Amino acid sequence: MLTIGYWWFYPVPSQLLSLLGSRYFLSLFTVVFSIIGRLQRWPRLKLIHRTLSSILIIVTLACLNPAAAMAQTAQATFAGGCFWCMEHPFDELPGVTNTTAGYMGGTVEFPSYRQVSLGATGHSEVVQVEYDPDQVSYETLLDTFWHNVDPLDNQGQFCDKGSQYRSVIFYGDEAERQLAEDSRQAVSELFDQPIATALASAKTFFPAEDYHQNYYQTHPARYRLYRFGCGRDQRLAQLWGEAPE
Repeated sequence: MLTIGYWWFYPVPSQLLSLLGSRYFLSLFTVVFSIIGRLQRWPRLKLIHRTLSSILIIVTLACLNPAAAMAQTAQATFAGGCFWCMEHPFDELPGVTNTTAGYMGGTVEFPSYRQVSLGATGHSEVVQVEYDPDQVSYETLLDTFWHNVDPLDNQGQFCDKGSQYRSVIFYGDEAERQLAEDSRQAVSELFDQPIATALASAKTFFPAEDYHQNYYQTHPARYRLYRFGCGRDQRLAQLWGEAPE
């Protein structure tokens, strides 16, 4: 237990303080408790003292859940060809809180879509997935990835060819690398051709331009036309038995 206050002391669990996060919040927390504590010196202000103390405790506890949720958020990054088509399947998963289209794996900082699409930067088009590990596992994300790519294509993905459209699992640590390796081995046993999907250590992620984000929602007709014209769903049905919805 940790006590805070000058004239008036109130026990606050150290776990709560760690979850509240910012040292600036803790400094303000200490000052406010000290001021409230001074009110206890005057009998006429005791009611105000109790009221303010209660309010501060309620506010502090209200801050607990958002801070804890933020601490539990994890990220995973996958390259599966056109990033327009990779956001939707992950967005459908319970426990995924956000997806962002972007670029990873190249040598140029803050690349533009034009630069990447020309294959001049070494980046892949990727989707970065933010998720709650308590609700969805990394293994589930891997399974979703595999069922939305052609793991046999060593030239790109579907109608998009070039290294910028290659399929890659960007792992964040050794545990993710091992899970990704295990999943690739399992997928390899389903086909009689080599698996082209690469594993690579995650590097700096650069978000794509705003008009690329959630493209399947902002431009649904164009998205469906592109997806059909690229033969993505047709090929996925050949590989996995049925195309994703």
